Amino acid sequence: MKLPHRRQFLHLAAGAAALPALSWTAAAQAYPTRPVHLIVGFPPGSGIDRDAHIVGEWLAARFGQSFDVENRLGAGTNIATEAVVRAPADGYTLLLANTANAINATLYDKLNFNFIRDITPVAGLVSIPIVIVVNPSFPVKTVPELIAYAKANPGKVTMATPFSGTLPHLAAALFKKTTGVDMPHVTYPGDVPALIDLVAGKIQLQFSGLGAAIEYIKLGKLRALAVTTATRTEFLPDTPTLGDFLPGYAATTWLGIGTPKNTPAEVVEILNKEINVGLADAKLKAKFAELGHLPMPMTPAEFGKFVAAETEKWGLVVKAAGIKPQ
Repeated sequence: MKLPHRRQFLHLAAGAAALPALSWTAAAQAYPTRPVHLIVGFPPGSGIDRDAHIVGEWLAARFGQSFDVENRLGAGTNIATEAVVRAPADGYTLLLANTANAINATLYDKLNFNFIRDITPVAGLVSIPIVIVVNPSFPVKTVPELIAYAKANPGKVTMATPFSGTLPHLAAALFKKTTGVDMPHVTYPGDVPALIDLVAGKIQLQFSGLGAAIEYIKLGKLRALAVTTATRTEFLPDTPTLGDFLPGYAATTWLGIGTPKNTPAEVVEILNKEINVGLADAKLKAKFAELGHLPMPMTPAEFGKFVAAETEKWGLVVKAAGIKPQ
């Protein structure tokens, strides 16, 4: 699939604030006048679903109107995204946009939509660190030791990630490409099943969402070697970043809010303002922190620029690694 030109999304994101919508002024001032639907491509009860409920409850309290979370599963979040693309552009159907949207633009050869063209960026929500964890019995304690061990024992270090084509999978593929190590890759149906096998010693290494792994780390059942974020995370302040050893390396799962294209600019700005107020609220930040997630406030234009860069970056990794959807 041909990637949308990066400038196209930047233009759409910047243009959202400049589009004339005089006929919508009065309606936007009263928005919302009925329930809003937040479409999520992840299962109920998952960490990302909980993020959706946190922001939905916040917006419902701010607006005095319900924001109902709807889980539309399938095709690596593509079903949820298409449901929003096909919805009326009136601000009453929102998408929990996420890293998968940036990855899927290249991962899937044929989609019934073009994410960058068909979804208007509204706001960033949270970033979710990925952590490299090993079983404490595994004889490495640092990233340099891991690289040296893997090169001395090619094909003998089993590396796990959740699902093919997810950000942890691509982060692992980028690590292998950058370091040149030979580590067999096994995909699991989520972080937790892989973590259980890692604790049991059935595999040696995992690229995991921090929220799923942090209790194992705190209990000493797993050893954290590094996080894949650009800077250290406050949740594991003593754990280095991969970038400390591989300059320029960074990989972070993220969530945000999008709407169908042509959603009135006033509505986008209203939503962006209230979401960013929430991301600065101490109680809301504490709820996200319980999941190991960090607030990621952005303007619509900033979020659009960020998504465009992510789409370009991970598209190159997908192509280089020859990754295909499961």
